[in-house]
Amino acid sequence: MIMITRGKNSVKTEFILLCFGYNINKLHSKIQNERTQNHLHELKPIA
Repeated sequence: MIMITRGKNSVKTEFILLCFGYNINKLHSKIQNERTQNHLHELKPIA
């Protein structure tokens, strides 16, 4: 991964934006494939 900016704070901000974009892309893909209600594990009811 190549960071475009310089400086600790700038690189940190760029990395956070990169992670945010990655997660938005995953969410968009799930919405397009109608997989938003799928869970890896069974959800336990709250007592």
